[in-house]
Amino acid sequence: MPLHLARLLRASPYRPVVSHPLLRRILPGLAVSALGDGMAVVAVTWLAIQLAPQGQRGLWIAVAVAAYTLPSAAGTVIFGRLLRGRSGAQLAGWDAILRAAALAAIPIAHLAGMLTIGLYLVLLAASALLHSWGSAGRFTLIAELLPQRHHLPANAVLTTISGFATIVGPPLAGILIGWAGPVWVIAVDAATFAVLALTYRLALPATGTIHSYERGASRTAGFAVIRRQPALLGLLVLSVAFFFLFGPVYVAMPLHVTDDLHASATLLGAYYTAFGAGGLVGGVVAGHLRHWPLRATTIGIVIGFGVAMLPLGLGMPIGLSLPAFALAGLIWAPYMSTSMALFQRSASTEQLPAVLAANGAVLVLAVPLGTMLGGPLVGAVGARPTLLLCAVAIVVLGLVAAGFSLARRDGTGSGATEVSARRRSGRRPAPAGRAPSPPAP
Repeated sequence: MPLHLARLLRASPYRPVVSHPLLRRILPGLAVSALGDGMAVVAVTWLAIQLAPQGQRGLWIAVAVAAYTLPSAAGTVIFGRLLRGRSGAQLAGWDAILRAAALAAIPIAHLAGMLTIGLYLVLLAASALLHSWGSAGRFTLIAELLPQRHHLPANAVLTTISGFATIVGPPLAGILIGWAGPVWVIAVDAATFAVLALTYRLALPATGTIHSYERGASRTAGFAVIRRQPALLGLLVLSVAFFFLFGPVYVAMPLHVTDDLHASATLLGAYYTAFGAGGLVGGVVAGHLRHWPLRATTIGIVIGFGVAMLPLGLGMPIGLSLPAFALAGLIWAPYMSTSMALFQRSASTEQLPAVLAANGAVLVLAVPLGTMLGGPLVGAVGARPTLLLCAVAIVVLGLVAAGFSLARRDGTGSGATEVSARRRSGRRPAPAGRAPSPPAP
């Protein structure tokens, strides 16, 4: 290996992540599971089309997509008392087990001749119940295993794996659906979650520890922690508004391509591919932002994303709007990594699973609600003006967040300096109530 390449690899922010003796054991399982979920994005809707009554397919597709995601918000509260205080590996492992079992029941019911649209929706909903806890478990595991300086690169590894799967998974699903049918693609997804569950069980040391802080805590303790800490509350509000304002794009983009550009689905696919490719690059870049101020970077991502969306809303030629949409994907990708790193820094290890699960439960509602708004908004003003409104609103959101952040920093003075000094020293943040909270983004 050339000397300069060896030095580059040693200096990579990802080296401590992929070389960690425990994390490197579970990354292959995460990659396999992410690929299965990427395929399921197509298979879930395609099977709904086959099972739904004729003439009602649009309704049942929407319900199936909702059933595969939204129950995780209810699961955050329903299972809060049982799961709070468990280790990250336990939470992620139990989510994988439930997903594998519920999704495997779909092809089993199909073979038994019992699969109806109603049963299908019930099984999809059951598979999603622990999803917020599973996501919280993955990011909590990073906080448990790695020092703070490696959190952002580790978060970026997870988001990059997911981004790659969203590019490769759907076309692979299309091939498999044409060969065997959507129910067997869902069976493959179930098998990938079974692999992930075994990975967590065999690759990581078992622990049944429940932190004493969490015993007897309410089902909504994670929301209470967020409400008490301005840093976490500000970040949650920013994320919800950001995702909500992006929601109408899912409605406006197809109509913009067909009605305004008078183009085919091929161009729509090109836009989404460009966004996904940009997101893959952005996920890789995210790990190199570890020396940037996370709060300012997170807000800057919001502003930059809105600016990158402006060419679409302004009706610029495809030669400009298509690269701009790819740039928007690149800017969007690091947001989850930086926002998760802020949560990991602002909450104690004991509180982190409940806090991240609460955060996920709220965020999972933001994009669907925004998408629902997109229907009447496009009907009222048109597809391209809707894209423009979303872009401008996202830029304004980022500027408002920046203004609040500057005002809060000016108001905290020495408190902010104390937090910064504690972070530079490498000490882990203390539980809420024992130390000042970092400034809100």
